[in-house]
Order: sequence, then structure tokens, then C-alpha cells
Amino acid sequence: MGETKTLLRIGALALMWGSSFFWIKLGLGMFSPVQLVLARLVLGAATLLVLCRLQRARLPRDRRMWGHLAVAAFFHNALPFLLFAIGETTVDSGITGVLNSTTPLWVLLAAPLMGTSSRMSGARFAGLLIGLGGILLIFAPWQASGLLSWGALACLAAAASYGFAFVYEGKYLSDSSLSPYATSAGQMLLASGMLVLALPAGGFTPVHVSTGPLLAILVLGVGSTGFAFALNYQLLASEGAVAASVVGYLLPVVSVLLGALFLGEQLHLRVIAGMVIVLGGVALTRLPKRAPVEPVLERV
Repeated sequence: MGETKTLLRIGALALMWGSSFFWIKLGLGMFSPVQLVLARLVLGAATLLVLCRLQRARLPRDRRMWGHLAVAAFFHNALPFLLFAIGETTVDSGITGVLNSTTPLWVLLAAPLMGTSSRMSGARFAGLLIGLGGILLIFAPWQASGLLSWGALACLAAAASYGFAFVYEGKYLSDSSLSPYATSAGQMLLASGMLVLALPAGGFTPVHVSTGPLLAILVLGVGSTGFAFALNYQLLASEGAVAASVVGYLLPVVSVLLGALFLGEQLHLRVIAGMVIVLGGVALTRLPKRAPVEPVLERV
């Protein structure tokens, strides 16, 4: 039952975060990048506050906890959201997808540096590498332009920021005694305040109101930000940073399928093969660890 819940959380997160690229594309038809990120965070914070009210969960009162939440808000929300928005102005979506999918590898690098790494099974490590290979096959970055550019570096920095944030949250904010709704709500409130400070950088451009982008921002803020980050903390508490970051490998699969279903994009054989490889790599990361074999002592 525990593994079933974990897989459901991973699938739900992949759907919410994987579809976010679709909603962002629609929302940018109405908002500037700074406006879009701020609206997303404010809606996410409002959603989580409502969930806290329904669950009777109180926001943290410990100053030290708020300090940890401020670090998480900066590295998991404010900074990477803006970096990806900046990067996507000059980098093809394929390059962005590949760089975003390096997050699990950044987690592997950050974990030992922060003293949180545990011995990883060979199957899980192989699954991470196979999953990255599948991502490369899906997007074929060698066919795209902009691989070596400031935009690509911004996207890579955003992925590294995600990797650090997953490990940091797993170490300081994944206590099972804390409500995931309260933790996420506090983080979103702080990230929203940080984005207010960025409003002078393109936050006051004219807004052209349109129904489609408004609905896209609503889904992005409520689902892909509010509910998604509550699920993220539940996954961190039960499985750890590596398992939570593996969701990043499934995001391109979701985005590719949505593009085929709603945007009429073609699914080439190379893309389908890459999706199968990604799913196989994720399956390897979910293999249970072998229990140590105790020696059998013969009676004399």
C-alpha cells in the first residue's frame, strides 16, 4: 500500500509539473515572465492557505523553521522560476527540457556535500542514468540551437537550484510531524514576497486580459503550484530527495503527450523510444533494496 501511494504521488506530481510548461506558454500571452511567476506563487499560496484552514493546520511558529522556509522559497521557487523564464526567451524548448531533467543528477551531487547522502543501490543509480539517456533521446539537443548560450546556462543554474532545494527540504523540512500544507504555504508566502521585489524588472508592463491565459494561470497556480508542492513534501517525507527529484524525468513525457493531444504535435519513433527508456529508468529507481542475508548457523 505504501508503494502504491508513492507511485500515485509521483504520477500526480508528474502530471501537474509536466503540464506546467503548457500553462506557462498560454499564460505568457497575457503576462510578462515576472508577472506570471508572481501570479503563480500568489495563487499557490492562497490554495495552500485554504487547505491549511480545511485541515486545521497552523503555519510554523519557530523562527528557525521560517529561516529554512526562506532558503527553500528562494532556491525552489523564486530563483529557478525566474531563471527558466529568462532562459526560455533565447533557448529552444528541447534544450530547456534536457537541462531541467538534470535535476536528479544535481541531487546526487548536492546530497553528499550537505551530509545527507546514503548508500545508493546500483539499480537506482543505473535508473537515473538511463532516465537521462531517454530524455536526451526525446529532445535530441544535438539538433537544436542555443546549447551554448547565456539562456542555457540560466536553465542549467535553475536545475541545479532545484537539486539543492530538494536536498535542503529533505534535510530540514520533511519532518513527518509537520503538515505538508502548512510547510508549503509558508514557503509560497515567502517566495511571493521575494517576487514582489522583482516587479521593477518587467513587472509593470501592460496586461492584455484574455480568458485563455487567465484560465491557464489559474490552473498553473492552484494545481501545478499549490497542490503540487504539498504532494512534494509528502513525497520527501516518505521517500527522500532522490525519489522526489525523479519526477523530473517524467515531466517531458507528460509535456510531449499533452503536445500530441492538444497541440497536434507529431510523435516520432525516436520520441516514443525515449519515453519508453525514461519509464524503464524510473522503474529501476523504484526497485526495493535487497535485505542483507543473515548467515545460517548450523547446530552441532
